[in-house]
Amino acid sequence: MVDTSQYKVGLVLSVEDKSKSGGKTLKICTVNIGGEEPIVVVTAAPNVRELSRLVVAPVGSTITNDEGEEMEIKRAAVGGIMSEGMFCDSKMLGWGSGAAGIAAQVPDSFEPGSAPPTSKPGAPPSSSAESAAPAVEVKGLFEKKLTKEEKKKLAEQRKAARKERKKEAAES
Repeated sequence: MVDTSQYKVGLVLSVEDKSKSGGKTLKICTVNIGGEEPIVVVTAAPNVRELSRLVVAPVGSTITNDEGEEMEIKRAAVGGIMSEGMFCDSKMLGWGSGAAGIAAQVPDSFEPGSAPPTSKPGAPPSSSAESAAPAVEVKGLFEKKLTKEEKKKLAEQRKAARKERKKEAAES
């Protein structure tokens, strides 16, 4: 198990998309991790947005890669841009659930530079370890899509409202 005590909660201050040959879009992120100066993190994670709070492995910390090998984070060029850290996904943090390559989000109650929670926020606490995170659910990035029935009902309501407006306009 990797020591996650070096990881920090980061607040994404800005995001700039950079196209990469090969299809994946890289994002150049300016991130406040509690120091005097923000750091730059280059990522391909699709869920990174401005003002998101994400877990960051800064330069000098250790991560476990997909093969189970420990690697030290170093300042490196990614897509021609110097990156000073890496966003962590749920599996890297040992949270158990979550997709690989999706940056782990934390609630707004965690200040930039603070230690990340030991378990996934909003998940029921495990009996073996107490969670340092308050039981706050992270807001989703996308709204629920409407079903066909909901779309039909909405279209009917709009049609009825248009007819009503036409009727009122004809009377006046």
